[in-house]
Amino acid sequence: MSTLHPPHHRPAPGSAEVEPRTTRGPSFRPVVDLDSGAVVAVEVVTRVPEGLGRPDGSGRGAVLTAEWLASLVRNGIGSEYLLPLILPLPSAVLVDGGNLPALVESALRRAGRRPRDVTLMLTPDLVDLPRTAVLAGVAGLRALGFRCGFGTAMARPDLVVEATPFLARLDPALVSGIDGDQRHGGIVEGLARIGRSSGVYALAAGVSRSEEIVRLRQCGVRLGSGAFFAEPDWRPGEKVTPVPEPAATALDDTDAGPRVTEFMVPPLDFDSESTGEHVLEAFTADTALNSVVLIDHRDRPTGVIDRTRFLLSVTGRYGHALHAKRPALRLAESPRTVPAWLSAISALRVAGQDRERVYDDLIVTNPYGQCMGVVHVSDLIQSLSRH
Repeated sequence: MSTLHPPHHRPAPGSAEVEPRTTRGPSFRPVVDLDSGAVVAVEVVTRVPEGLGRPDGSGRGAVLTAEWLASLVRNGIGSEYLLPLILPLPSAVLVDGGNLPALVESALRRAGRRPRDVTLMLTPDLVDLPRTAVLAGVAGLRALGFRCGFGTAMARPDLVVEATPFLARLDPALVSGIDGDQRHGGIVEGLARIGRSSGVYALAAGVSRSEEIVRLRQCGVRLGSGAFFAEPDWRPGEKVTPVPEPAATALDDTDAGPRVTEFMVPPLDFDSESTGEHVLEAFTADTALNSVVLIDHRDRPTGVIDRTRFLLSVTGRYGHALHAKRPALRLAESPRTVPAWLSAISALRVAGQDRERVYDDLIVTNPYGQCMGVVHVSDLIQSLSRH
C-alpha cells in the first residue's frame, strides 16, 4: 500500500505510515538520503479530495486537480522553501481528458514552483488504469519538465521499465522488518535493481528503525521516508533524526578520510542537445575549464567533454566545419560518476580503473543520479599525497 491512500482506503492499525493529525491541511514528510542523512525533498501528504479521483471524462477533473495542487503549495509549503517537492496526483485524472500537463504547469508556476522542482506521485490506483493511459500521461507530464513517481510497488515491472518514472515507492509493508525477513529483502533488492537499470529511483516508505536503514542500504536503496526521521508534525527546515553511521567492519581502513565532496567544484553543464560551438565558446571563455558535462532532462550526466581532446578535434583541419553546428554529444565520452558519499581515496581508485582517462574529471552525483559537481583527479592526488 502507498502512503497516499484513495479516499475509501484506511491504513491498517499499527501501520508505519499514519494519517496526518488534522484534516485542516496537508502534512509534510522529509525524503532523506540514507547515506548522508540529508533531506533531499519534501513530500506533501494529504487525502485526495472527494471527486478528484472519480473523473467523468469531461476534463473538469484536470482543471480541479491543477488548482488543488497549486493550493497545496500556496497554503502549505509556499514558494520560499527551495527543496524539491513531491505532490500527490490522483492517477484516474490521466483518463479524464483535458490538457492535464499544461493546466498543472500553469497552476504551479503561478504558485511559485517550476516543473523541474516537482515530482508528481501517482496514487496506487494507477495499476487499474489502461497501460496506454499511464504511458501517455507520464510522457505528457515529463514533456513539460515534471518528474513522475509511482506511488506503489504493485505496478508491473515491465510497466515501470517502459514508463521510467523518476521515483518508485516501496510499500511500508515491504520495508517494515526488512532487516529480519529475507523474503522482503530479496523483493526490495530486486525492485531496486530493476529501477537502477532503468533510471528509476526507489523510495522506501515507512522506515521506522535504524536496522531497516542498514538493510535498505545493502539492498541498494538510497532514499527513505517514515517515522524514523521525523514526527508527523514535522515542518520543512526542521531537523531530522540522523541516520546510523556505516559499521566500522564494513569499511576498509583506507576508506577513512575526507569525502569526495570536499574536493568538488561547480560543474559547467549543457543540455545534451547543445552544439559543438556552444562548448567551444565555453572553453574559449574559461582557459582553466577542464571539462563540460552534458546532462539530460533529469539533470543526469549523459556525457563529458574533455578540453584537450575536444579542442584537438574542433581546431584541426575541417574540424570546425564538421563539429561546430552538430550536437556536442558526438564528441563526448561516457561520464565517470562517483556518489557523493564516496571517500576521496575510493574515488581515486575509480579514476585509476581506466588507464587512458586517469586524469579526466570525475562527476559527483546525488542519490537521484543528478550531477552535483566535478572533481579534478589532480586535486585528489595532491591532497592525499600529503597524508
